[in-house]
Amino acid sequence: MSFPLICLGNPLLDLQVDATKSFLEKYDLKDDDAILASEKHMPIYKEVLNMDGVKLVAGGAAQNTARGAQYLLPADSVVYFGSVGKDEYSAKLNEANAKYGLRTEYQFQENHATGKCAVLINGHNRSMATDLAAANHFTPEHLQIPANWKLVENGTHYYIGGYHLTVSPPAIKLLAEHASANNKTIAMNLSAPFIPEFFKGALDEIVPYIDYIIANESEAAAYASSHGLPESSTVAEIAQHIAKLEKVNAKRPRTVVFTQGLDPTITATYDATADKLDVKEYQVYPLESSKIVDTNGAGDAFAAGFMAALVEGKNLAQAVDVGQWMAALSIQEVGPTFPFPKKSYA
Repeated sequence: MSFPLICLGNPLLDLQVDATKSFLEKYDLKDDDAILASEKHMPIYKEVLNMDGVKLVAGGAAQNTARGAQYLLPADSVVYFGSVGKDEYSAKLNEANAKYGLRTEYQFQENHATGKCAVLINGHNRSMATDLAAANHFTPEHLQIPANWKLVENGTHYYIGGYHLTVSPPAIKLLAEHASANNKTIAMNLSAPFIPEFFKGALDEIVPYIDYIIANESEAAAYASSHGLPESSTVAEIAQHIAKLEKVNAKRPRTVVFTQGLDPTITATYDATADKLDVKEYQVYPLESSKIVDTNGAGDAFAAGFMAALVEGKNLAQAVDVGQWMAALSIQEVGPTFPFPKKSYA
């Protein structure tokens, strides 16, 4: 069976709860931040689990995107790879994914629990602290299991969550080299500002293979800062810089897609063979603030719509439009989820 979209990331169980500013300050967390938990953050998970109103939601950025893409695409379209523990939490992840029809090929860890992410919601802001746990132990050998590699070979599009650069760059490179060698589409999301800041070397090694780089304005700014771009660089200028970086597969141009919340989405496409750069802006879907329930996962939802559109053969403008539609749909739900019965992109 052929699944056109192959996704790789860090599966997590999100522990979502409303939190006060003082609770964030207790753990040195900022609004709209995403960090890997250190020792001082570890008590947060037990504390959040005991808080009133906590919700357990299947998470992990790339897994959210995979689930959203399968929501839009025909049955048996998306396979997701990641690493989990053999516990009740991975069972909950599989239950959530099964609702969407998402196929998972988890690498199960005997000695590590399923990863968790504390998602602290303060108004329309949220802060995330992640303990990767089992997700941190994914290996490229899992992709190379013959049945799994057959899925990879049958895929036409590949999506990598930037968070996975903290786990297994060799696994990412394995997929990236396959995509480039076979002229298939591969995309990566920068996922969080700390990725270009603290995993610059791993990111720079993978970028030459990537056709589509997706990020928000904060991640774009972090990339610019860590790569020595002028402080005055605009989001469009950062996108152009990344678009023109070295590329292994010259048969495909590179496109950089930067979302900016309610501000226009910026794209920059560079075709090296023609030395042609194309920069565009796309207005976002308007949505009344009264309809916004939870912005957590909006970026993952955008990527889901964008990737689903690429799989369906849509052009860049259409892919951005589907992504924005999916983001607007998602933020009317709790967590990185979508409504049932399913809604279709018109």
